[in-house]
Amino acid sequence: MKWMLVVLVSGVTPVNTNLVFDKFSECLAAEAQMRQHYVDAFDAWDRSAAVKFERRRDYKMARDVEAKRLLGNIGTCIPHSDGDRPQIVTPQQPATPQTSQPTPQPSPRT
Repeated sequence: MKWMLVVLVSGVTPVNTNLVFDKFSECLAAEAQMRQHYVDAFDAWDRSAAVKFERRRDYKMARDVEAKRLLGNIGTCIPHSDGDRPQIVTPQQPATPQTSQPTPQPSPRT
């Protein structure tokens, strides 16, 4: 089985990276490396922002926003089909046949 790294932006919205690995451990290592890049980017921003802001309160608010933006993205490894394209799962049709006759509506009460 192959594994694909998917990034969850803000922990919610999945973004396909098209990175496919033969081993689960390789996928986890790539996720850890991606996470480290986010931490490094946040640390670099934090160092430069610490000297930019005159008021501590403004710096703290900006730091919280930037931390949510960068550190809220997480990676996860999901199973991937062995083919060139990911498997697409479509909802199955209902088991009961549907009739073409409209269902009767109750008459309005007056």
